[in-house]
Formats: sequence, C-alpha cells, structure tokens
Amino acid sequence: MRCPAWITQINRGQVYRVLLLTLFAVMALVGCARSEGPTMEIASVGPPTATQVTVPPVPTLPATFTPSPPPPTAIATNTAAPTPTPTATPSPTPTATPTPVNLSSPADFVGRNPLTGVLVEDPAVLERRPLAVKISNSPAEWVRPQAGLSQADLVFEHVTEGPITRFTAIFYTQTPPAVGPIRSARLIDLELCAMYDAGLVFSGASIGVSRRLYQSDFVRRLIPSQESGYYRTGEDKPYEHTLYGDVQGFWAALERKGENHAPDLGPLLVFSSDPPDGGQAASAIKINYRNWTVVDWEYDPSTGRYLRWADGEVHSDVNTGDQLSAENVVVIFAVHQLDESICEFQQEDKCLAGSVHINLLDWGDAIVLRDGMQFDARWQRRARADMLTLYDKLGNPLPLQIGPTWFQVVPYHYDEPVTILP
Repeated sequence: MRCPAWITQINRGQVYRVLLLTLFAVMALVGCARSEGPTMEIASVGPPTATQVTVPPVPTLPATFTPSPPPPTAIATNTAAPTPTPTATPSPTPTATPTPVNLSSPADFVGRNPLTGVLVEDPAVLERRPLAVKISNSPAEWVRPQAGLSQADLVFEHVTEGPITRFTAIFYTQTPPAVGPIRSARLIDLELCAMYDAGLVFSGASIGVSRRLYQSDFVRRLIPSQESGYYRTGEDKPYEHTLYGDVQGFWAALERKGENHAPDLGPLLVFSSDPPDGGQAASAIKINYRNWTVVDWEYDPSTGRYLRWADGEVHSDVNTGDQLSAENVVVIFAVHQLDESICEFQQEDKCLAGSVHINLLDWGDAIVLRDGMQFDARWQRRARADMLTLYDKLGNPLPLQIGPTWFQVVPYHYDEPVTILP
C-alpha cells in the first residue's frame, strides 16, 4: 500500500498544527509498514532456451533443418507465470521394409505369370496359351523399330543365316496392339514352342523347316499367315517386311482349333526380388554377332532394368516409342550346327545358306545379368517339354529378377562375342 503524499507535506506557517500532524504522520507510517508484505516476483516469460527445442525426427526433413523460433509470448497481465501448453512431438513414420518375394515352387505362382513371376491383374489371362511370334531384325532400315517387343514376356534373339539375328518373342499375359514385322520360322522354333507349350505365329518357312513343323507334336498350334490375325501395312518397303499381326486374332485362331487353353509347363524358372549371392558388378554388356548385329544392354538403376541398343542406336518399340528394356538379360551359349539338308536361301539351283540347328537340349554355359550384377550360370533342359532353367555353378537354382527376360543365344564357336563392363 502506498502512503498518501500529504503526509510528507508540512505547512511551516501553521506551527500550531505541527504536533498534531507529526502524530498523524507517525500513525500513518506505522499503518503503511503493516500493509506492505514481501515483494512478489513476476516470473519471466520468453522463448525457450536452445536445450528446450525438440526437433522431431521426421524423415522428410533435411539434415540441416532449423526449426523456426516460437512466436512472441504476450506480456502477462497477471502476476502468475503462464502454464506452457505442451506440444506433442510427432513420432517418425516408420518406413516399411519390402518383404522379399521368392518364387520357387508351383504353389508360389498362384495368380502369377510363370514366365516372369509377375502378379497378374486378371487371372483369366493365365488360362490362354502362350504365343511364339517370329519377328524380323534385319535389315534395320526396314524392320526397326518393331512392334510389340516391349510387351513380350520372353524374347529369344538367335542367328538365322550367318550372323543375321531374328527374334522369337513369347507373349502370354500382355496383349500388344500390334506385333511385327512377322517373318519365317527357323529350326529353333521347334524347340521354343515345345518349351513353352506355345502356338507359333510365322509367315512361312523353308521347305525343310515346314516339313518338320507340320510333322511336329504341336502341329495343331501352328498359326500360318492365312489364319486370322494377320494384316499387311501397305508401307513403301519390301513386301516381306509388311506383315503384322493382331494377337487377339491369333488367340481366336487357336480357340477355333480348341487349342487356346492354359499351357502345360515343365520345370519352372525361379524368381526372387532380392539378388542371390556371388554376383559381380555389371553395368553394361555387349554381344557381338560377328559385327553384323551388335547388341548393347546398359543397366538403369532408376528403373532396375537393362536398356537396349542395337547397332549403336536406341532400340525402341513403335507401339509405345519407349526404349526396349528387361529386368533380366541372359546370354545362352549353345552349339550351332549347319544343317545342309535344309536350304534357307537358294539362288537358281545353288543353296547359298543352309539352316542352322541350335542345340538347346542338355545343358550349356550362361551369363545372367540382373540388378546391375552378373552371375556365371548354366542353362539346363533335360526333356523336350521342359522349359530352359538356370543354375549356378554349384547346381543350385539361380533366381531371375521378377519381370521379363531377354535371352541372347550365342554360338559357342564365336571368338570373344561378349564384353561386360563393371
């Protein structure tokens, strides 16, 4: 309590009042002393010290994140210190670790494509038969970019006459709008159609190959060019490079023959989302078919796929415009033998090129590329109806990455046809 000011003001002209005023002043001072208690301290209010700032460990914040200072605290209008409102510190969002996917037994493939390990959206596509489609790769100026290769489950690139290569593309769960240009079959297709219980889409074949195809165990699954699904593009280029196809029409052709049903496959490929042990770095691979066809695959870490170049140029799919790519690139070394009883290119009475028999029975050496790594391997096929499977040098199944695979079939007798970059 504050004492009145008049107590200290004395009128010196009024002497007679001195004693009375003095008495009042003494009494008032005594009352002031009694009314004033201990001084109350106002708690200081301000921003928290540095040790009080808690930065929540949120994964999305950069390492150099500096929290903004709290807003100024309003000046307290009372003598009590404000009670700070506790701020909840958010817990960091846990990052889920993907569960590895391992596919090694028939039960693992329920709802999945047995050729790629990919989980299919529509299980009905697994009830149709695979299609083996012959697609040309030469001459480049007339056949590239091809249509449909980006949607093939498997692609086999093999030599035809000399070092010229051609594709047999296996389509099963995907349906490209067009495939082609479609060319003639070769002896290797007698093996590939048996491996994958597939129908064969082809423009024809030499007399010797045709005879064997129409005597084969899959003769009812042949889809020659007079069947439904084929069409000519009318492009201004040699007529033999203008044949394309609608794969829905090919499946319809098999349906009419009672042959469009789920395939009966032999030993399955093994897949794993995690790479196996024992690999070496492999960022790129070059396969040189005696300088006639040169193939380059380069690993793209952002997609986990290998991208394809052919003869130094980006190799793309005309349907999408995208560069061809695959999760797996497998180099298959096989014995190639010239079958002079079958002529693939004849001029007048002289055979200029015999047919090439590629031995894909028993086993052979292989190189598997996946996830930016290479693995020394062996391919194996014990029986005609077996798929080609892969093993490491100790005899253990070698898993592929889940996704499409390109098989580069290379003759054993080529000198140093493969170059791998780490």
